[in-house]
Amino acid sequence: MLNKKLALEVINLAASTGADFVEIFYEDTYTSSLSLENGKVDNVTNGNTNGVGLRLLKGNRSVYGSTNDLSKKGLLTLATNLSKSFSGERVLNELTDFETVKIKNISPVKKSLKEVTTQEKIDFLQIPNTLIREKDPRIVRVTTGLSFTITDTAIFNSKGKFIPDHKEYGRLVLLSIASENGKIESRFDGPGAQGGWEYFTEKLDVRSLAEENASKLIMMLGAKECPSGKFPVIIGNGWGGVIFHEACGHQLEATSVAKGLSVFSGKKGEKIANDIVSAYDDATIPNEWGSYNVDDEGNVPTRNALIENGVLVGYLVDDFNGRRMNEKGNGACRRQNYKFEPTSRMGNTYIANGKSTREEIIANTKLALYAVSFNGGSVNPATGDFNFGCSEAYIVKDGKILEPVRGATLVGNAKEILKHIDMVANDCAFGQGMCGSSSGSIPVNVGQPTIRIDEIVVGGRGGSIDEF
Repeated sequence: MLNKKLALEVINLAASTGADFVEIFYEDTYTSSLSLENGKVDNVTNGNTNGVGLRLLKGNRSVYGSTNDLSKKGLLTLATNLSKSFSGERVLNELTDFETVKIKNISPVKKSLKEVTTQEKIDFLQIPNTLIREKDPRIVRVTTGLSFTITDTAIFNSKGKFIPDHKEYGRLVLLSIASENGKIESRFDGPGAQGGWEYFTEKLDVRSLAEENASKLIMMLGAKECPSGKFPVIIGNGWGGVIFHEACGHQLEATSVAKGLSVFSGKKGEKIANDIVSAYDDATIPNEWGSYNVDDEGNVPTRNALIENGVLVGYLVDDFNGRRMNEKGNGACRRQNYKFEPTSRMGNTYIANGKSTREEIIANTKLALYAVSFNGGSVNPATGDFNFGCSEAYIVKDGKILEPVRGATLVGNAKEILKHIDMVANDCAFGQGMCGSSSGSIPVNVGQPTIRIDEIVVGGRGGSIDEF
């Protein structure tokens, strides 16, 4: 841990040329990963890194640097070099002490992930690995893995605040591949949470997860090609929220909004979605993958309303970009590690529950695609145009779910898709993922209930949907 006396010296030196805010971010991170491939141990990795990021602000200007040289000389050299970016007189008073800010831990741990032995991990991973491999001879490769990240951080800033924090993340990975007659299909599941070993042993039903992974892999291997055209699409709950996250969520981050680079810049108070659509980002949910006790500027997260009854009501704002927007940060500032300058990012972002049920949406649909999960996509942040590939999808006809289809791609625009959501169910769920942006890769939850889009472009090689 960086001692307070040295932190004072660094901040006071960094502020000597006119910076109006100085922040030190100290981090010590332990990582561990282990994987099995077809029942055999494939990889075991453990590591520890630590370092410091230093940020200086002056008005709407920011300079940032990092180092893993935590000696007094190394840190003062970093402060001196960054301070040369400004050439004015000191505006901050000399800092003489820090007030320790106590942060509530919203994700308690029973058994630390660091206490879990390698053999315990191997025994745990053998269960799904064996179950998936034994499901069907067409399953040719199965990888099961566990990854843990345990991080201690400390923020020191020129407001005289010292904010320590501790968090533990763990994730299970199931990746299976099947092959038949030249066709190859893969299936990925990656549930995770903030917390300890108890998440894996008490909350996860790993046997059911393995059964679902294998069954749906074989089902999609034999699926017909998806039809193409413009027609209704039902998007499943949980991981289906990745479309909102990518196409709309990033457009609501101050990183792009403050610079006028978002399609939603300057739109607060305007109607951007159907009346039945409300969306939030809530990093305060205990033990969730995208939650955190304190953001990377030292602010406590809140449940941030983004869209309410179709109206854009808020953005995800960090303190620095808030200067440009004349808004205060709302606890949504994050980074991958000390090497990255923090900025506004999502945590647990989701479309809220509606008044319908999943069954009602299916029953009230004459002909549509039902997209349950996705395997990647891309978004143009300047225009909001997106495309996403479906890893699991079905045809719905006359109110019934029919056969599965493969190779479906959804193509649309962030500004338009929200207006075309015409039914929202009450079965909101989350899916865990890693989100990459300017401040690195961070754990996030995507989420939503089952929704229906009345019309969207669907790409596929299976002809017309009317043929089904």
